[in-house]
Amino acid sequence: MPDPTCASDQRPPAIFLMGPTATGKTALACALAERFPLQLVSVDSALVYRGLDIGAAKPDAATLACHPHALIDIRDPADPYSAAQFRADALAAMRVISTGGRVPLLVGGTGLYFRALEHGLSALPAADPEVRARLRIDAERTGWPALHARLARLDPPAAARIRPHDAQRIQRALEAIELSGHTLTALHAQSRSTARLPYRVLKLALIPRTRETLRARIALRFDAMLAAGFLDEVRRLRARGDLAPELPAVRAVGYRQAWQHLAGATDAATFRQQAIDATRQLAKRQTTWLRGELDARVIDPDAAGCMARACAAVGLHLGLSTA
Repeated sequence: MPDPTCASDQRPPAIFLMGPTATGKTALACALAERFPLQLVSVDSALVYRGLDIGAAKPDAATLACHPHALIDIRDPADPYSAAQFRADALAAMRVISTGGRVPLLVGGTGLYFRALEHGLSALPAADPEVRARLRIDAERTGWPALHARLARLDPPAAARIRPHDAQRIQRALEAIELSGHTLTALHAQSRSTARLPYRVLKLALIPRTRETLRARIALRFDAMLAAGFLDEVRRLRARGDLAPELPAVRAVGYRQAWQHLAGATDAATFRQQAIDATRQLAKRQTTWLRGELDARVIDPDAAGCMARACAAVGLHLGLSTA
């Protein structure tokens, strides 16, 4: 039976396959691509970088040969990549896929990229050093919680999203108000109203029913990465000599902890535990964000029938039989 939304929404179809790290998104995406006319687009802030392979859980060469992913290995690690660049690149890849008669399946766990693609990016004013300096002086005198209280008076919804000690986000929100005359909430709303995604999207969210299962899987996967030569991979990146710890590629979960370990800041056991803990924290943040995607169809990747449920949803969205 065709998707009942198709009659009223004539945009071409697309699929978002989202989930926390280590939930089997790549395997499911490849399995779906074997059943339906899909072509894959990666939505991962680490996989865009060449050389970040083992620690980023990049699909191996055999997988990519069978199921090519757009937006993998498109940047050197020394070249930062933004959500705005991702949106432009993803839309271009999706147009090519749709024009070729297939359906884009966007798979990954970077929520910021999914949000940017679906809703666009706010037209925030450019940073102003003078305003920022003045806000920092205010914070040194009264504290960031006081500036947070100022933000709460000017833009209550933004203040509700931002923690009282999150200096960077408080500063940016107050700066935007002073420079534009509009609240951050209003700027975001304006951006969403003008950036409608030109695709009819089915969202699938892989969320394990039990957190402990995912926590255990993350530890096992990291140990497998170590056995596969993850530290040697980071040694090669360090040996280049042009990569600094503040670069986004080096700050990726796992890489940041490995970089510090190889610099002598931690021993092997501490490094391993820090990397696992950071990955678990990432998975928790990803899960929290996904639970806020109320229009997503949640699938437990550990439950029997996971593939059947995903196939049924995709078949309905595309108006195709899943038999």
